[in-house]
Amino acid sequence: MASATTAPRPPGNLKRIVAASLIGTTIEWYDFFLYGSAAALVFNKLFFPESDPLVGTLLSFLTYAVGFAARPLGALVFGHYGDRLGRKKLLVLSLLMMGGATFAIGLLPTHAAIGSAAPVLLTVLRLVQGFALGGEWGGAVLLVSEHGDAKRRGFWASWPQTGAPAGQLLATGVLSALTALLSDAAFTSWGWRVPFLLSGVLVIVGLWIRLSVDESPVFKAALAAAEERKGSAGQVEKMPLVAVLRHHWRDVLVAMGARMAENISYYVITAFILVYATTSTGLSKQTALNAVLIASAVHFAVIPAWGALSDRIGRKPVYLIGAVGVGAWMFPFFALIDTKSFGSLLLAVTVGLVLHGAMYAPQAAFFSEMFATRMRYSGASIGAQFSSVAAGAPAPLIATALLADHGTPTPIALYVIAAALLTVVAIGCAKETRHRDLAEVDGAESGAAARETAAADARTA
Repeated sequence: MASATTAPRPPGNLKRIVAASLIGTTIEWYDFFLYGSAAALVFNKLFFPESDPLVGTLLSFLTYAVGFAARPLGALVFGHYGDRLGRKKLLVLSLLMMGGATFAIGLLPTHAAIGSAAPVLLTVLRLVQGFALGGEWGGAVLLVSEHGDAKRRGFWASWPQTGAPAGQLLATGVLSALTALLSDAAFTSWGWRVPFLLSGVLVIVGLWIRLSVDESPVFKAALAAAEERKGSAGQVEKMPLVAVLRHHWRDVLVAMGARMAENISYYVITAFILVYATTSTGLSKQTALNAVLIASAVHFAVIPAWGALSDRIGRKPVYLIGAVGVGAWMFPFFALIDTKSFGSLLLAVTVGLVLHGAMYAPQAAFFSEMFATRMRYSGASIGAQFSSVAAGAPAPLIATALLADHGTPTPIALYVIAAALLTVVAIGCAKETRHRDLAEVDGAESGAAARETAAADARTA
């Protein structure tokens, strides 16, 4: 009898699952990246108007970083309940939280209207965004990974990953259109609110699609097996977090290390670049936004290709191509931007995001294959989101501070290269997971749990 992970499935069913995960992650990342772009472009003026322009940008990015600080808490809470109750319920909740917070930002009074309460409220809503996103990623990629077959898991699981560039594309596209159509005064006055309010419409569409899909069959099977063990042997099921830290702490550390170069490079390339291109090279914000817009479209296209390649040659080799490539690209990246040419800027951002995709694409399948089903949501989310506090959260802040202190991008390039080296070490310590069957992982974990219980009983006797 075929296992839940290898049984053939109707292509339409899998495609519907992929579409539900992709649309949900696109909306979530649209909301998250919209904030990052607005932080770089207008929030320093609207919420921190009494500061020096560069200091105001730093303060604006500080509220941006707060969203990352909430992501580990979201990973813990959503991971725990996602491993207990299922993936689908938690994904619906994360979408509602993220969309609601983003819509509320669009209605938020600025510093001119309510004074210091404005940045406080902005920070609270950013915390809600981060909390929701901390639970979104793990559930979205697991829903696809646990429905698909092992042979093409890297390809299918990479599609929810395209939600990041799709969200970036959507957010940047809306902002780019508004800045092109509106004067600077109109955009600063009310135009910036429009993309935040549009989130409400997107959430309705996302909920309609997400509510139509089935729960993961692998999770259902694992839940039934756990209930059977509990009923027959009186075995008490451990909390997912406890089980992850006991059985998979090495995998959690590998995942955290793997995220360093991926996370840091992405936010330097897409968020900090809006600051660097406009303040250090004199390029207009429209030019910088257009470059990120086009590069994000390429990023979207290459992620499934990298995912498919990871099915052929392995998760580790593809991930290493990205980590080494991003590190090697950093000096040419800034040199191209310094030419003050749109073509050079576009080339710099596009190549950077293509190399980033080599890390981001196999990540979904790679992290999913590390953990057993009843602790997979917790394990994958903790590994991915705890590292974001040290990686993506401070990346624009650190890059902006380095630029302010040194006036040159060289320290920023070295910062990304150091992250790339850390990721290379982490991937080098990992095991290849390409051929791993999720049901076999569950079987191994069940055997380990049974041995632990037997040993405990023997010690008691």
